[in-house]
Amino acid sequence: MEIRKPKIGLLGLMTDGYEATFPGFIERQTKYAEELVKTLTPVADVTFAGIGLNRASIEEIVARYNRESLDGILIVLLAYSQGAYLVRALELNRLPIALAVVQPDQEVLDDWEELDLTLNQGVHGAQDNSNVINRCGYPCEFFAGNRTEKPFLDFVEDFAKACYTRTRLKAMKVGVFSRMCGMGDILSDDLAFFHKIGPEICHDTIGSVVSRMEKVSDRDIEAQIKLDYERFDVDPKLSHESHAIAVREYFGFKHYLEEKGYQAFTAHFDQFADDGRWRQLPLYAASNLMAEGYGYAAEGDFMCASMVSAAHAIGNNDANFTEMYTMDFVKKAICFCHAGEGNWATHRKDMKVRLIDRYLGEGGLENPPTHIFTPEVGPATLTSLASINGNQFRFVLATGEILPKSDLRCCEMPYIFWRPDCGVAACVEGWIRNAGTHHEVINIGNVARRWQFLTRMLNIEYQRL
Repeated sequence: MEIRKPKIGLLGLMTDGYEATFPGFIERQTKYAEELVKTLTPVADVTFAGIGLNRASIEEIVARYNRESLDGILIVLLAYSQGAYLVRALELNRLPIALAVVQPDQEVLDDWEELDLTLNQGVHGAQDNSNVINRCGYPCEFFAGNRTEKPFLDFVEDFAKACYTRTRLKAMKVGVFSRMCGMGDILSDDLAFFHKIGPEICHDTIGSVVSRMEKVSDRDIEAQIKLDYERFDVDPKLSHESHAIAVREYFGFKHYLEEKGYQAFTAHFDQFADDGRWRQLPLYAASNLMAEGYGYAAEGDFMCASMVSAAHAIGNNDANFTEMYTMDFVKKAICFCHAGEGNWATHRKDMKVRLIDRYLGEGGLENPPTHIFTPEVGPATLTSLASINGNQFRFVLATGEILPKSDLRCCEMPYIFWRPDCGVAACVEGWIRNAGTHHEVINIGNVARRWQFLTRMLNIEYQRL
């Protein structure tokens, strides 16, 4: 799954009255806006359609950015601009917006003239426009700072990533193969989820994957096995036959997702034994597909599968599906793992991923080849999307640090030791108090602000522990 750059429209605003007093003012501020575009190039593809000089041009520029299906709009005051001129433009706008208070020069010099002050007076136009945005109830993110310093670029990157993730969610389709009976926190109203969060939930039978597995060529299977031996430390006990079965399952799911245009999938493990045509649980397939940027969750949890895909977009294909397992009060950490699925692409680069022959009683099938690894050490963000009631959803988030512990001798699952910033007990208690689910998503890095921006765009509750 390709992660593209977010596409952001720059809405530069100023009134057209300055040109008569200061000839060349529009040209000068246009060049300044073009400088901003260049500054932001590392984090977004920025479109600048000219300065909004009056109500008509502002409305046309915003309409154009919507027609071009950009991900979001960044508003910058190039001088003063009447706030009321935004009302109709934003009334018809479907894209997330942010307003940044920045200016051409970063210091007021002793020899400044009225022209210099006017070129740098965008702050009071920002106040007028932000007042209107707030009064009209349009969700918006705000920033004020030095355009030459890193916090400005970081803000735009976080906003742009959240916008892109919203776009991905609204276009997303998720394949669902049954759900585990009696598991309450994975249940939600499909239509409410579709309407509020974005993904379309597509229920299917596991035979749709079996039919594609049957078409996988031996040549493709052998090429994949060869690749595995090159990039993984492969267990000598893993038989060629077992390895080949896992690869065939992986290609079956991959071709299914590609042909259907799905960005995520989820399956309940009982389906595979009950079907009678599966010899292994597809843990190898799930891990490979997560490593390629697809969303995945177990037991038919389409909400979590969707959020793994969203987490790939909000980060850089660095999301993992996981579960809280055990509190460790000595290490001040929580141990996470699941049946054997994990995004092995996030593994510690100083340690090679192992692919093992692994006994698993769950499902009652043959040993499933399983990737064993621990993720990169350092900051990581844990999240959960919970259905509360009807079309009400709550997003629970905690930041923390992945520890370097990678020496559990008898754990044949990918695992994580994560130390929450708020403390082990406070994190777990806060999680259950806020109805956080038992399936979670963890991102490499601190991406909390991006998630917060996204929740405001989706108009859902945000709880940070």
